[in-house]
Amino acid sequence: MKVKEAMNPEVITISPDTEPIKAFEKMYKHGIRRLFVLDDERKPVGVVSYTDLIGVLGSKKPEKRMKVEDIMVKDVITISAKDDIEDAANLMLRADVSGLLVVEDEKPVGVITKTDICRLVAAGILVPI
Repeated sequence: MKVKEAMNPEVITISPDTEPIKAFEKMYKHGIRRLFVLDDERKPVGVVSYTDLIGVLGSKKPEKRMKVEDIMVKDVITISAKDDIEDAANLMLRADVSGLLVVEDEKPVGVITKTDICRLVAAGILVPI
């Protein structure tokens, strides 16, 4: 099975200059735990997680002008839509991440998460080794 067959084609993104509270509100609204950060050319430049935001927003004295670019992880781990789903699972395990940005020609086309892979296993579509 290919990543394209299991990914969610809806990629919820933000810009680097977004305020952390706005990023948190967007996550809450969409029921997600990570936002991919894209530059003006829609290329991935970072990822910010729920945990990252809680750490900043829960501090007693958050900086007034902090932006997502100040807290995002700049190493965005991506995978191609044409790759095998097993490769996505192995990459998530090796990188210790729960989701990958799916790209084609350096542009986001979807997201694949551990939850997506677990659903395939639970449905009997993907058999664990």
